This record gives sequence, structure tokens and C-alpha cells, in this order.
Amino acid sequence: MAVVLPNAVLTVYALAHPWERDANGVPVPPNPNVRPASRGPWPGSVLEQSDGSWSVRLHPQAWPVKAGDTISDETGRSWTLSSTRTHAVPGCPDADYVQATATLNPPEVP
Repeated sequence: MAVVLPNAVLTVYALAHPWERDANGVPVPPNPNVRPASRGPWPGSVLEQSDGSWSVRLHPQAWPVKAGDTISDETGRSWTLSSTRTHAVPGCPDADYVQATATLNPPEVP
């Protein structure tokens, strides 16, 4: 098993979960133009994979995060999470982390 060390300082922008539902029970995402409050920053890791997706490791205090939430690093890059799960190491809480898959967002043009 490879050890992945932090290579970024990450801030989490988590949407309200669960999303509200419409009259038919379909989840309705929040307004995409309103950025949720930030959490963090914490040390973390973002690594591009061969298929173009990004593997993200977040500090355990970033939990809960879900697909659709956004993270950003100290350089201004941001990613939208597509899947998340917690990873706990029994008897060693210092090694716990949140694992996620994400896509890199295009840079915002002012």
C-alpha cells in the first residue's frame, strides 16, 4: 500500500445535504450561483489519474462531504466531487482520511 502525503491545503464548500425534493420526490440541487460557506483549510492531497479524473484525500474533519460539493486549493484551482467515502484505520485515528474522486473545474473568467 502506498502512502499519499499532503500536497495541497484544501478548503471544502459543502452544499446542504440532503437536497430538498420537488413534488415528485426528485432531489433539487441548490442554486449553483450561491457558494456555500467554506470549511477548512486542511492539509490534503489531489492527484490526477490516468483517466483524467482526480483522486482526492481530505482531512477527516472535512466530513461530511458528498458528490456535488466543491473543494479548492491555495492556488485557486477547484474540483467538484463525484464520489466520497471515509477511510478509518482501526487504532490509528491519525491515519484516517476522506477519499473522493473529483473533476477539475475550468478556471473562472472574470
